[in-house]
Amino acid sequence: MRKLAAALLLIVAGVGVYWYSTLRPDESAQPRAEARETAVAAAVTVEAVPVRVGTVTRTITAVGTLQSNESVILRPEIAGRIAEIHFREGERVAAGAPLVTLDDSVYRAELAQAEAGLNLSRQNSQRAQELFQRRVGTARTRDEAMAALRASEAEVALARARLEKTRLTAPFSGVLGLRRVSVGDYVNPGQDIVNLENIDPIKVDFRVPEPALSDIQVGQSVEVQVDAFPGETFTGEAYAIDPRIDADGRSVVIRARLENDDRRLRPGLFARVEVIIERRANALLVPEQAIVPLQDRVAVFRVIDDKAALTTVRLGQRRAAEVEIVEGLSEGDIVITAGQLKIRDGADVTVKPPTGQFEPRSS
Repeated sequence: MRKLAAALLLIVAGVGVYWYSTLRPDESAQPRAEARETAVAAAVTVEAVPVRVGTVTRTITAVGTLQSNESVILRPEIAGRIAEIHFREGERVAAGAPLVTLDDSVYRAELAQAEAGLNLSRQNSQRAQELFQRRVGTARTRDEAMAALRASEAEVALARARLEKTRLTAPFSGVLGLRRVSVGDYVNPGQDIVNLENIDPIKVDFRVPEPALSDIQVGQSVEVQVDAFPGETFTGEAYAIDPRIDADGRSVVIRARLENDDRRLRPGLFARVEVIIERRANALLVPEQAIVPLQDRVAVFRVIDDKAALTTVRLGQRRAAEVEIVEGLSEGDIVITAGQLKIRDGADVTVKPPTGQFEPRSS
């Protein structure tokens, strides 16, 4: 009986040793699986986009007013009654086109009177010359007759000039405004009749602050927007800089010229002006939200082998929610745009593209 019990005990002990050495579960596999699950759970999900290559423009913004290329108010130089008006308001006219004719009856009579006096002076001068040549007349008589002739010629020229001033013509091609007189009105010298505007091309005057003067040059491109045509941009070129600085506002006036073939732009419109100082192609651009401000520098998080790499950068121009990166990044780099507060340098990350973006590549 004792022998049977000892045998059974040996059998149970052998089975236990066999189970412990071969059949028991691998307890070390569970910690390894749990470590893998923890590592996956530790990777932070972030949004990222690739660095974009584009053109950066440095500009100076100002406000100004559109001006006619040429502008004049037609005014008579002499007094008279308006006999004819040869134009319609708002129409285009060519240089030299007749616009207004004043009553010229008095001036024609004055011209006829001066011409008659000229004929008499010419005959008197001729007689005095003949008498002097025959030694009958004196040199003084001859000289007085010649002086009278020259005076008569001057009177004729004056009367003819007055007569010509009864006809008002366009000094340059342009568009007429609204007339302020009617046929039969008596006008005095300098009285307004109608304005004439040459608006093709059209000019824009704008002011820039004194510190910007060193960046402004003749020939720079300008882009103009006006409230009358929202969403449209009109391009032109700066061609003149006022040599005098405004002492009150500490600003300088710049004048640019814009093409206006369709004559939609009108003098007096308020204009928003951007002067193109510099254009740089192949600039590296990232969204503004990718920038991480530090104490004395700025940085971005790059994605390298599914890890966040804090990279110091130097910024350039800002435009349209993007920032130019002058130093620190290369084309093709992936930068994190959302989730920076949850990560640190070297942290594991899982990248997902922003809504509407393509899936970026880790480098």
